[in-house]
Amino acid sequence: MFSIAQIAEYVQGQVIGDDKLQIAELSALTSSKTGCISFCARSQSVKELSCCEASVVLVLEKDKHLVKHTAIVVEDPYLAFAKISQWFDWRDSIQPGVAKNTVIAESALISSSAQICSSVVLGENVLIEEGCYIGANTVIGANCKVAANSRIEANVTLYANVHLGKNCIVHSGAVLGADGFGFARKASGWQKIYQLGGVRIGDDVEIGASTTIDRGALTDTIIGDGVKLDNQVQIAHNVSLGKHTAIAGCTAIAGSTHIGENCTIAGMSGVTGHLQIVANTHITAMSLVSHSIKTAGVYSSGTAIEPHQSWKRNVVRFRALDKMAKRLKSLENEMQQFAQKVKEK
Repeated sequence: MFSIAQIAEYVQGQVIGDDKLQIAELSALTSSKTGCISFCARSQSVKELSCCEASVVLVLEKDKHLVKHTAIVVEDPYLAFAKISQWFDWRDSIQPGVAKNTVIAESALISSSAQICSSVVLGENVLIEEGCYIGANTVIGANCKVAANSRIEANVTLYANVHLGKNCIVHSGAVLGADGFGFARKASGWQKIYQLGGVRIGDDVEIGASTTIDRGALTDTIIGDGVKLDNQVQIAHNVSLGKHTAIAGCTAIAGSTHIGENCTIAGMSGVTGHLQIVANTHITAMSLVSHSIKTAGVYSSGTAIEPHQSWKRNVVRFRALDKMAKRLKSLENEMQQFAQKVKEK
């Protein structure tokens, strides 16, 4: 339970109403009740304020008069909501200690304040720093480091030579440090290129469920501080992601591509290999990036959804574009020749 006064102080907001009420949970505007705190961050939610039963609502200054009970006025209600959400997290606090049924190499070093859950395997020279949580059935290979206060959920795999920074979260099913997709063509098929680099992950990084980050071929794959990766994201070998870049689900980044700081890549996008994408670039959903981006901005590709019959007609037209372009060029040349003859007369 938290008082409204506590919450307002934490988010640097101004209370309009009773600051002594106790708050037990968060809620959406449409499912609020007494004892809840909610927020109104989007204009389309304003109409819902008049019937909201939450004990307190985080709002902008312009919306405070619409709140039925108590309001906390803040500059950014959504950000304020994000900050206090950690107070209501479902995860249990760290219980330091090592479960009995673990397999831990003699050379591994584990802080006394870390929690190692059931059936965890730690390889040679693994370092687990203070305040870390290693979930059940997780396997951490040789020479890995998990820095202070990082949390690895159940069923995560870290191959050898993966370094995870401070205050990171790795969700279940993630695989860090698997071999990159490297093969050389030979007469009878393919020759595997053994991947000799590692993975270096900065501080405050969150890695979604079933996301994969491949190890580098010779140098390391690099994930910068504050990067956020959604579920089922593929990061190939030798990719580097700049600080605070965020990538949404089912996106794939091919090998040796370098993405700058503060970029966003929306879901189901693809980025081909050996590209450079500058800082502050934003790529919309289901886009294909096939060349480097040297100027910051918002980029899109693909076509919007439309009725099937219309889409089929447009596909046929799209396939005819090359012929149409050649015909247009031919017509332009004829017109220029005609205009030149007229001018000469």
